[in-house]
Amino acid sequence: MPKIGQEPLRRAALVTATVEAIGDAGSLDVTVGQIAKRAGMSSALAHHYFGGKSQIFLAAMRHILTEYSLEVRCALANSPADRRLEAIIKANFAESCFQSHTISAWLNFYVLAQRDPEAMRLLTVYQHRLRSNLVHALRGRTDDPVDIADTLAALIDGVFLRAALSGNGISGAADCVINTAHALLRKG
Repeated sequence: MPKIGQEPLRRAALVTATVEAIGDAGSLDVTVGQIAKRAGMSSALAHHYFGGKSQIFLAAMRHILTEYSLEVRCALANSPADRRLEAIIKANFAESCFQSHTISAWLNFYVLAQRDPEAMRLLTVYQHRLRSNLVHALRGRTDDPVDIADTLAALIDGVFLRAALSGNGISGAADCVINTAHALLRKG
């Protein structure tokens, strides 16, 4: 007999276990059994809820993207209209984005997106939302918000990757991108 109300809790436990397992392994070379064991359940139950490792990982990335979206929304809600650009950039370098397991999941997500259509779709959604937020924040500050938004999005991703791979943390990363944004706005 199934326990009523357990499914959301078990799904959340599997998502958390997936991020942790990938973070510890540093790759997607983990099994559903390893993930399920970490979550305190059987691999059959994990398969029942998600279908397979790819679906569990995509659910974990949806969770990470939801947390990232919350960071951005909170940053925007707490900033004046003329500081939206800076708020978006700072949200991309929030501490929650730089937890070691989250970094590992992001790096593997980029790789998976090269061969998995659903991962590519999620990555594309993330990229479009970032671009849209940046374009909106740049309107009225430049004649060419789209090109500057594309440059800043590439810079955000690049600085994130460099900070993530260096192991030196994110100290100064947001300021670097903000300073570049201000320089681009002065030129434009």
